[in-house]
Amino acid sequence: MKNKLLILAVLIAFLKVEAQSTVIIPNENDSRVITTGIPFVLIAPDARAAGMGDMGVATSVDAFSQQWNSAKYVFSETKSGIGVSYTPYLSKLVNDIFLGNITYFNRLDERSAFAASLKYFSLGDIEFVPDEFATPLIQRPNELTIDASYALRLTDQFAMSVAMRYLRSDLRLQGVDGDITAASTFGVDISGYYQSEEEAYNDFNGRWRMGFAIQNIGPKFKYDEGGQENFQPTNLRLGAGFDFIFDDYNKVSVTAEVAKLLVPTPPILGTEVVYNDLNGNGTYDGPADDELISETDNVIFEGQSQDVNFLSGIFQSFGDAPGGFSEELEEFTWALGAEYMYQDSFAFRAGYFNEAEEKGARKFLALGAGFKYNVVNIDLSYLFSASKVQSPLENTLRFSLTFNIGAGEYTEY
Repeated sequence: MKNKLLILAVLIAFLKVEAQSTVIIPNENDSRVITTGIPFVLIAPDARAAGMGDMGVATSVDAFSQQWNSAKYVFSETKSGIGVSYTPYLSKLVNDIFLGNITYFNRLDERSAFAASLKYFSLGDIEFVPDEFATPLIQRPNELTIDASYALRLTDQFAMSVAMRYLRSDLRLQGVDGDITAASTFGVDISGYYQSEEEAYNDFNGRWRMGFAIQNIGPKFKYDEGGQENFQPTNLRLGAGFDFIFDDYNKVSVTAEVAKLLVPTPPILGTEVVYNDLNGNGTYDGPADDELISETDNVIFEGQSQDVNFLSGIFQSFGDAPGGFSEELEEFTWALGAEYMYQDSFAFRAGYFNEAEEKGARKFLALGAGFKYNVVNIDLSYLFSASKVQSPLENTLRFSLTFNIGAGEYTEY
C-alpha cells in the first residue's frame, strides 16, 4: 500500500511539473521608432535643402554643404563663403525655440577645401519656481555642435572628405537636478561626392551627381551620471541626381536620396511568466484560470539587445529588425527633390520626404525659392505636412543667407 501511495505521489508531482509552463507576453505599446541622443542634428538647417525635401548629399555645392556632404566644397566656383540660417521650431506653440546655423568654407586650391560650422538649438526660456516664496529662475536649455572638415579631390570628378564634430547637450535644469553638467561627445563624418563633366545630349546638356555620407560616427554618451547610454544619430545618406542644362539661362536639377540611422533597432520586449496551467489549455489566460508562480519584466522577445558599443551598433543596424528584411527596408527614409534655376539668379524648388508609419511617420511636401543679388544669396522654404502625425516644422518659413567671397575664381566646366 505504501508503495502505491509513493507512486501516486510521484505521478501527481510529475503531472504538476508537466502542467507548469513559461510564456513571454509582449509588452503593450512597444515603440518601433529608433531613438537617439541629440536628435536635433537631423533637422535640415538650411532653407535650400529644406525646400527640396531635406536632402543635400548629392545636390550641387553651396555654402551649407558642411551639413550634408563636405566633399562638395572642392567643386565650388566660389573661393569662399559664409552661410547663416534660421529655423523656427514649434512656431505654432512658442516663439523662442529655434535652430540656428553659421557655416564658413574656403577652397584652398584646385584640389582641397576647408570648412567649419556651428549649429545651435535653443529650447527657449523655461521659468522654474522651486516654491511659492522663491524668485523664479529662468533656464535656457540648449544643444549645439561645432565641426570642421577637410575635403580632397582625388580625381577630376570625385572627392572625399573627413569632418570632426563636437556635440554638446545642456538640457538639465539648475535647481531641479543636482548634477547640471552638460552631456557631450564627439563624432566623425566620412563623405564622398562625384560630379561628371557636362555632356551633350540631343536637346540639352547634362551632368550627373552622386554622393554618400556616414555622419556622426562616435561613442555613446549619458545625459547624467546614473542614466542610460545613448547612441549618437549615426546616419547613412546615399543620393544621385542629374542636371538638365537647356541653355545658358535655364537649368533643372532632379535629385533622389535615401537615408538610414545606423543605430540598433529596439527589440520587442515582453514579460516572462511562469505559471501552472490549471485549466489544461496550454496557454496563459490570466490569474483567474492559471496559478502565477513568477514573472520577470523586460525579457527580449524578438530582436537583438541594444546594449552594444557604437561600432557594433552600426553593423548590427543592418540586420536586427524583429520584422526581418521588410522592417529593415522600412527604416530607410527617401526624398525626391527638384530645383529650377534661371540665369543663376533665381531658383524655385520642390521636394517630398517619406518615412514609414511604424518608424516615425514623417511625410511632408516642401517648397522653396532662392534669389541672388551680387554676392548675396537669400533662400526661403516652407513645409506642408502630409502625415497624420503633425510636424513641428509644419507651416514654418525658414531663412538662409549666403555671402559669396571670390565668386567665379574657380572654373569647373
